[in-house]
Amino acid sequence: MTAESTVPSGAQPWDHGFSPVSVLPARAEGGFRFPLRRPPARPASPLPLLTADLFAALVGGVALDEAARPLPVALLVSGALLLRPPSARPVPGVLDELPAVCGRIAVVWLVLAALLAAYDPGRVLTASTLLLGCALHAAAAGAGRGVVHWRRRVVLRRHPRPALVIGPVVTARRVAAALLRQPGCGVRPVGVVAEHPDGAGGLPVLTTGEEVERALIQNGVRVALTVHPAVRTEKGSLLRALVESGCVLWEVDADTPAYEMREQLAGFAVRRLDLGVRRRASVVKRLLDIAVAGALLVLVSPVLLVCAVVLRLTDGPGVVFRQERIGKDGRPFTLLKFRTHRPADEHEAATRWSVAGERKMTPFCRFLRQTSLDELLQLWNVVRGDMSLVGPRPERPYFVAQFSQAYPGYAARHRMQTGITGLSQVNGLRGDTSIEDRARFDNAYIDNWSLWQDVCILLRTAAALVRSTGS
Repeated sequence: MTAESTVPSGAQPWDHGFSPVSVLPARAEGGFRFPLRRPPARPASPLPLLTADLFAALVGGVALDEAARPLPVALLVSGALLLRPPSARPVPGVLDELPAVCGRIAVVWLVLAALLAAYDPGRVLTASTLLLGCALHAAAAGAGRGVVHWRRRVVLRRHPRPALVIGPVVTARRVAAALLRQPGCGVRPVGVVAEHPDGAGGLPVLTTGEEVERALIQNGVRVALTVHPAVRTEKGSLLRALVESGCVLWEVDADTPAYEMREQLAGFAVRRLDLGVRRRASVVKRLLDIAVAGALLVLVSPVLLVCAVVLRLTDGPGVVFRQERIGKDGRPFTLLKFRTHRPADEHEAATRWSVAGERKMTPFCRFLRQTSLDELLQLWNVVRGDMSLVGPRPERPYFVAQFSQAYPGYAARHRMQTGITGLSQVNGLRGDTSIEDRARFDNAYIDNWSLWQDVCILLRTAAALVRSTGS
């Protein structure tokens, strides 16, 4: 839990005549900014591969004795459903995934033999039956998957997916030319996104957000390829906007031989970029929030009661301070804190950045701020779902609108639920520090989210509170 920050010295881009309105989108790096929203690209249907795997399981069951066939075949079918490996490759091939498929089939048959031995000791599968069953199962799976992948390659060759290539113009043109020479890869570049055009012919070079948006609409672009490692950091806002517009992101390593990496596209090594938190990850994060915040509320309830009573006796009525903050997707919510300062009016409450140096603050209020005990009530915000334990710190609408205009990537922090603590805070970005640095750390946290990272941030926050000097 972190105390409120003070505004960075010399970094106040607002004027006091500004009236807070809706949250503004981030000013994207390189001038890219477009509001296009489309549903995500629909992945290939898993039904054909699932059908092929189920058929292969039934073929493998032919190796079993007729009298002992019903139960084992049912187990084989269940194994095919559970162990069917999804393919993440842009254009998968059956030979590429055959080792993984055969390995899973072997596991299915070994589990089947163990279950049959435990269920009916008299019905033991012999080694020859296991080998024959595995061979038939693998052959049928390879044939079935081969047909499915061949059919998909035919469709992609006839209807390649339009793509944008993002990065330094020379490298981007080289990658785009290689993809155009390989129509079988299923990707057809329609434009290059770069800072400046090179004056050469061929694919158009898109340098503004309007040009990118027009290309997305006119060509139905659903794939974006980055061709330089720096693109992910320098063009973060553009990549996030492309994801929001329904595009799939792939990072192309134009200098690494494809045989050194598992994924390849037209001979280039590639990997899928996954920005933001997936739905399943969001559910896990929410479960962690409820469990930890609920337990902490129970444990610290005596502390909350003592703080409330002392505040009431020393500072009068109005123990709880309520303030509007901006949460996920720009939605406002009411943040709860113990009141440590009484603003002169609503304007001061909405526009004054920090009260850390307020001289009129009572000693107990100053103690609450220095120990961050004033923020314990935000655990209730977490339980209610307004906030998360870990995430970008929420701010008032007045400052969110200002910072979204002044600092690239600031508004993109609202892709995730705001939090009591975050990567910025545990890296010392509190107090008189850079808003731009905070936005960068917050976006890096979102782009690389993991449950373990949340646990580490919580542990580092707890350690910091033990030796806290306050705000």
